Amino acid sequence: MRRNISGFFIFLFYLLVLASYFLLSGCNREPGIKYPNTITFGTPADAKRLIPFLASDSASGDISGYIFNGLVKYDKNIRLTGDLAESWDVSPNGLVITFHLRKGVRWHDGAEFTSDDVLFTYREVTNPKVPTPYSSIYGPVEKVEAPDKYTVKVTYKEPFAPALESWSMGIIPKHLLEGKDPASPEINRHPVGTGPYKMKEWITGQRVVLEAFDNYFEGRPNIDRIVFRIIPDPATMFLELKFGGIDFMGVTPPQYKLQVNTEFFNKFFQKFRYPSFGYTYMGYNLLDPLFADKRVRQAIAHALNKKEIIAGVLLGYGTPTTGPFPPESWAYNKNVGDFEYSPDKAIKLLSEAGWKMNASGFLEKNGRTFSFTVLVTQGNEARLKTAQIIKEQLRRVGIDLNIKVLEWQAMLHEFIDKKKFEAIIMGWGLGRDPDNYDIWHSSKTKEGEFNFISYKNAEVDKLLIEGRQTFDIEKRKKIYHRIHEILADDQPYAFLYVPDALPVLHKRFKGVEKAPLGIMYDFIHWYVPKDKAEWYR
Repeated sequence: MRRNISGFFIFLFYLLVLASYFLLSGCNREPGIKYPNTITFGTPADAKRLIPFLASDSASGDISGYIFNGLVKYDKNIRLTGDLAESWDVSPNGLVITFHLRKGVRWHDGAEFTSDDVLFTYREVTNPKVPTPYSSIYGPVEKVEAPDKYTVKVTYKEPFAPALESWSMGIIPKHLLEGKDPASPEINRHPVGTGPYKMKEWITGQRVVLEAFDNYFEGRPNIDRIVFRIIPDPATMFLELKFGGIDFMGVTPPQYKLQVNTEFFNKFFQKFRYPSFGYTYMGYNLLDPLFADKRVRQAIAHALNKKEIIAGVLLGYGTPTTGPFPPESWAYNKNVGDFEYSPDKAIKLLSEAGWKMNASGFLEKNGRTFSFTVLVTQGNEARLKTAQIIKEQLRRVGIDLNIKVLEWQAMLHEFIDKKKFEAIIMGWGLGRDPDNYDIWHSSKTKEGEFNFISYKNAEVDKLLIEGRQTFDIEKRKKIYHRIHEILADDQPYAFLYVPDALPVLHKRFKGVEKAPLGIMYDFIHWYVPKDKAEWYR
């Protein structure tokens, strides 16, 4: 009896807390802001490794980008510009790039950045003992030399179209890391870079805190501190946004459509919408015999109603995609048609592949029911809803789909890297150059690399190399358009949709402008007016 009474009071307390949220949500009150010159980002997953060439997941990459600089970067109009390199020269044959480094750049510990750091980073990222998925972007390099402290000369064995973009990789400090394991937790949890922010605190599973670097070469950032709060549940994150626990988050489509279009949000927050440069997909483990037959993968494509998925998951804030490039990319082949939604065609292809409907209404072959499990990330509501809709759509053609939700780092390192999965729903955020060698080339299937579905196609392998070796933009278009055709036919992924980015940011942050690259390109110049009366103008 005492246990029941105790449970009753706990339940009552929970209801009172919940009621207070709803009562407060109806008030037109300012979100609680404790430190106005700090920005707090809500993020669904913790980082894993912050050394740039090991930061292979989005959470790690986002944080690492504030700590480190590459030699080049993209400007707001998606054009390559100087970062640690103030300029460069390219030889007439395209085989030699000479970078002229900025002088006076300092590491966070005060040491000077020089060409030795660039050479050291190159050696580390190409060291076969270092578990990086990015080594192939330096595969065509013949040698890297440093004629002096402020010059780096890169010679290529063959033409390499993404050469300049490849040097956007963050540079690491030789004087601190030489002779050490760059993958060690100690180094990755206490990174030292040249970037606008330096590491202050990392409490696993809770938050990462960065502080402005006073001696940043582009000028000290206006925002003193960045806090990344790890909040896996999007509903909880949204409440934190509303009541001042965070300042910025990418809201879900239902939140954008139904919850931020209010007087309260219009007063206190600024909202943005633009296509993300990437796509969401369902990928198959091609080492699993269940997915070895292309007809099976094509049948699944026919069974998926993308319009229904986009309406149900994104509420229309997104577009279907047919292959490995988003529609905004010049490599996108608009002539590639999508698989028609047709359960009848799906069943016909599955029948040709030997699958027959049993008395229970499920497909069966050699005594095996067509059943598989798809992995999705904890806290990613859109992908979970995508899986749930796909489950219903596949049931219509006799396929039994199970859904397993996993914490991101566990899913990545315990299941995906080790190929212990049948299918996954994930997304790619892509670079602006369409070189997809690391994702699709058959050599990139080792643990930690990006071709974790084990795709292999000789023509695609050949085209990926040709695409890297061709500078002429029209010739490159033909190459990538052909890659698009092949992958759309092979269906190693079920290519699903390009979601819109839907960031929401507190209005006290000024200097924020949407551009082709998004809104974060000029973050160091964001500011908070000292006069609070100007916050909401």
